[in-house]
Formats: sequence, C-alpha cells, structure tokens
Amino acid sequence: MPSRDYHEALWESVPAGLEPVAHSLRSGFLREHVAPGERVLDVGCGEGVFAAELAAAGAQVIAIDVAEEPLRRARARHPELDLRLVDDAGPWPLPDAALDVVWAGEVIEHVPDTAAWLSEVRRVLRSGGSLLLSTPTNGPLALLGAAVSRRAFAARFDPRSDHLRFYSPATLSGLIEDFGFEKVTVRSAGGLPGARRLLLAHAVRARF
Repeated sequence: MPSRDYHEALWESVPAGLEPVAHSLRSGFLREHVAPGERVLDVGCGEGVFAAELAAAGAQVIAIDVAEEPLRRARARHPELDLRLVDDAGPWPLPDAALDVVWAGEVIEHVPDTAAWLSEVRRVLRSGGSLLLSTPTNGPLALLGAAVSRRAFAARFDPRSDHLRFYSPATLSGLIEDFGFEKVTVRSAGGLPGARRLLLAHAVRARF
C-alpha cells in the first residue's frame, strides 16, 4: 500500500472530534514555551486542535500533516488556519531557518526515517529556535509493566501498531542532541506509573 494511502486509511478509522491524548498536559507544555508572535510549525497537526490553540494565543502557525483526511476535518473546524498537506518523505515546502518553534505532538514514534525527519526540523528552525515534542514513554516503569502483563506487552508491542519507534528519556535526549540541538530537556509526565505516560521534550537549535 502506498504511504499516503496507509496514512489516509489510519485516519479514516479514527472517529472525528476526539480529544487529543493528554490534551491539557500538552496544551500547558506549549503555553510554557511558545510566546505570542512566534512563528510555529505544527508537524502532524491532525485535526488542528493544538494549532488552533496556538493561533488563538497569538502565534503565527503553519500546520502540516501527511494525510488529507485530518486536514479536511481541521479545515471544517478551523477555517482560519494555514493547513498544508506534505509528503512524508520530505522535504517540507518551507524556507530554511523560517520558524521560531517546531511542535510535534505524538509524531516522532510514527516516523520511519528519524534522521531525515530531524534534519528537516533543524533546517526549517532558525538558530536558537525551539523544538517541542511529545511521545509515549518507554522507560523502566513502562517496560516493567509490559514484562509482568501479557496484555500490556501485547498492547505496547502490537505488530499491527503504527508506532514504529519507542523512546526513553535517555534515548530521546541522545537522538535530539545528535542532530544539532542543545539545552535538551526530556521529562516524563502524565498518568500514574504503569498508566500511559508521555515524554515532553524541549531543545534549542544550536547556533552554527
């Protein structure tokens, strides 16, 4: 199945209007790190919930996705947004160093080629710009839960899942640093230990 068809099929299986996972947590994280007037790219914007919140808070937002179905839903709900369809193989049709912030919520775990993806993130960010992302955690507690429960293991490592990568705080920090970012912070947040928790990462594009 071609990549675009795969992403469209995934989205067509998702009911419209669902609240994003850990919505309030991720909204708060964005409010901490995005200032009014900043130029923000929302990568993997889905139905545009976070892009709309950022725009309402005064940011200048471009929102991109690799599937048309979520963008169709986003246009219906938020016609004021700048929403763009992009190829998942890149490059994105954006100038170099054009953005102050790149936000990718629950995206990096779906990316087949993280090297190309992070290189593209770095390309479109200005020197000193911020990368913000969230992804499910795969730290010791999550692994312990999967080890002691067959059901939890099957859910986390289901071969039919669209999650292609699994990150711990250490592996995510190391990956981001390898691609020209500094001041990297990664923290776990969300539900109780053993429940679904997230990693929230903030990094700055190195000035070179």
